[in-house]
Amino acid sequence: MKAVTVESIPHYINGEKVEGKSNRYGAVYSPSTGQKIATVAYATKEEVDETVRLAKKAQIEWAKTSVGKRVQVLHKFRQLLVEHTEEMAQLIGKENGKTISDAKGEISRGIESVDLAIGAPHLIKGEHSVNVGGDINSYSMKQPLGVVTCISPFNFPVMVPLAMSTMAVAVGNAMILKPSEKVPCSALFISELWEKAGLPSGVWNVVNGDKDTVDAIITHPDIEAISFVGSTKVAEIIYETGTKHHKRVNAFGGGKNHMVIMPDADIDKAVDSFIGAAYGAASQRCMAISVAMPVGEKTARVFTEKLKAKVENLKVGTYDDEHADFGAVISAEAKQSILQSIDDAVKEGANILVDGRNPEVENNEGFYLGPTLLDHVTPEMNMYKEEVFGPARIIVNVDTIEEAIHLINDHQYGNGVTVFTNSGSHARKFTQEIEVGMVGVNVPIPIPVGYHNFGGWKGSRYGEGQMFGPDTARFFTKTKTVSERWFDLDDKDSETNFDFPSS
Repeated sequence: MKAVTVESIPHYINGEKVEGKSNRYGAVYSPSTGQKIATVAYATKEEVDETVRLAKKAQIEWAKTSVGKRVQVLHKFRQLLVEHTEEMAQLIGKENGKTISDAKGEISRGIESVDLAIGAPHLIKGEHSVNVGGDINSYSMKQPLGVVTCISPFNFPVMVPLAMSTMAVAVGNAMILKPSEKVPCSALFISELWEKAGLPSGVWNVVNGDKDTVDAIITHPDIEAISFVGSTKVAEIIYETGTKHHKRVNAFGGGKNHMVIMPDADIDKAVDSFIGAAYGAASQRCMAISVAMPVGEKTARVFTEKLKAKVENLKVGTYDDEHADFGAVISAEAKQSILQSIDDAVKEGANILVDGRNPEVENNEGFYLGPTLLDHVTPEMNMYKEEVFGPARIIVNVDTIEEAIHLINDHQYGNGVTVFTNSGSHARKFTQEIEVGMVGVNVPIPIPVGYHNFGGWKGSRYGEGQMFGPDTARFFTKTKTVSERWFDLDDKDSETNFDFPSS
């Protein structure tokens, strides 16, 4: 096999690439080849402390910068993202394994968050009331929190960091990003674009690391807010630890997203929609459809037959294979976990309709799994209860829309859900009664556009912040309310009043 040059990925601190000082390193692998492509240093507590110190200093001046000048930097940053889309897509494919076309879609969605942040002047406007009583005017202002941090996952190396961080920078905070140690290259590339855009040194920083690094971040007294995306188990720990240390936290976890197919739905459209939403990016999306839930025996029979035929024809391949529908999973450990979930489901009574456990791939040393489809799955099985972050999808049959709603509402996750129907009454009933944060009607992946709020319910999110949309401006700012009165210089009367003030 051809030898691969192994890079050393530095941190990005105070406008400079900084080599790690710890003796702890992680290996970065290309999922498509299984080869090691980089090493990344894990930051120590001392390195985190120094980064926070420098970010805090830079934030003071950045907050004083007019919002108009901040937006000028964002405009340039957006332009650079567009200009370097091809380069970033190749980088994402190399370290994440997703196809180039999928990577470009990710970048495009990330740019939506920049578009929203460019509108920060509107989103951080305060309120003003004249003469609320006693010649007093009241007004409010939105001010940045200070130093904030984002801890991002491996599955969206560009989109999620942009969605989590751009508004924070736009409203005057300094940012410390801790990317997944599996995909550090994309974060470094984003840092270089911020530098080219003219962002002052120290406002944007990247520290790489593992759990020890994260612990240093989420307990640091000078970090004001944490935004996290990852597994539900870790999200809960981040939320509990961060809030215990008096931080504002939003922590987004996993999902088990259902697609309900009603008897009146266009079955062909439902099948095509399920295919892309379920298996795209090797199913490594928190908003991927995990469960097909056809309503009624006839719907189940027709849907399953058509779905099986199409799943069998899906192709898994390298990230740069133009004919591949999706690529490898992120690691050998992830592959083994997915295989174990499939095996356990079969032992519990599930039936494999399409078996992707041993796909034929030209480069079979990568972390490949083909599309797998199981039916005869029941809500009691672990395959239904737990999130499976890989291309193994399931069918759960129900008799009525009421049964579908009950099962979905009873699930521990509440990230996304969709219903396929041509009935307005069914759609209305579903959208009103379902207990899930993001709902689609004839939309396969109900992830909102960048100017609408993103966030699941139940075990899919801890905290009240959002990742997309105007709530990001609220999450990364604090409100100060001022009541002011100016005395008439000719008025010499003065008196003391012990009554509680009122209008």
